[in-house]
Amino acid sequence: MIWLRTHCELRFDVNVPTPFILMLRPRNGANQWVARESYMLKPSVPVFEFTDDYGNLCQRLIAPPGLLSVHTSADIHTSEAIDVCPGAPFEEIQNLPNAVLTFLLPTRYCESDRFIDLARELVADATPGYDQVAAINQWIRDNVRFNPDSPHFQMSAVQVNQAREGVCRELAHLGIALCRALCIPARMVVGYLHGLIPMDFHAWFEAYVGGRWYSFDPTQPEPRGGRVIVAYGHDAADVAIFTQFGPALSPSHMSVAVERLSGPPK
Repeated sequence: MIWLRTHCELRFDVNVPTPFILMLRPRNGANQWVARESYMLKPSVPVFEFTDDYGNLCQRLIAPPGLLSVHTSADIHTSEAIDVCPGAPFEEIQNLPNAVLTFLLPTRYCESDRFIDLARELVADATPGYDQVAAINQWIRDNVRFNPDSPHFQMSAVQVNQAREGVCRELAHLGIALCRALCIPARMVVGYLHGLIPMDFHAWFEAYVGGRWYSFDPTQPEPRGGRVIVAYGHDAADVAIFTQFGPALSPSHMSVAVERLSGPPK
């Protein structure tokens, strides 16, 4: 286990009173403990927090006209490596937990019903379960270019398969769709990855095999830990770090940083 400190700063130039939903707080879980958090808004406005259907911590607010600045920081105890389990078996549908079944279905960005033939072709020689997902992950690495500067935006799995390039979110969409096409539950994860180049929020996917979730990241050459999970969902529509309602807004400034601490924070 290692200690990581995350930082995020967002700024928006707001023209009219604008409702926001933010999703910026890391979650506690089996391999992740949030020891300290700082969450600052300027100007200070009323914020109402709720937990969505996936257990993500969400903050609602109305930003007044002017500059909205959001700054978060957290110290997290997390795993230095991610679990791998070659040979972990495929889970029969009738044995899946009820909460996992929803991650078998096609969604807006993961049209799994259109990938059945390709998915079967890619895993023809793999043992059902973990090894199939590993084969999918490797195929994406070999055939779809991870391009942090991709001009494509908010692509679905079908679109990224055609473009053969995309940012981390798009590669995760393709992995999820291919897994679901094989009746393997898969979900998107958004958070931080220590050592990511260029540094930014990051997305990867998890697949449910052998009775639990395992992480897969087609942007990385080897399984890597040092991850901080912020949100889970079916696809990018569920895990946006910010959603605003009204005139379209993009951050006028965004910075993300992750540093490794030498020990527990004091």
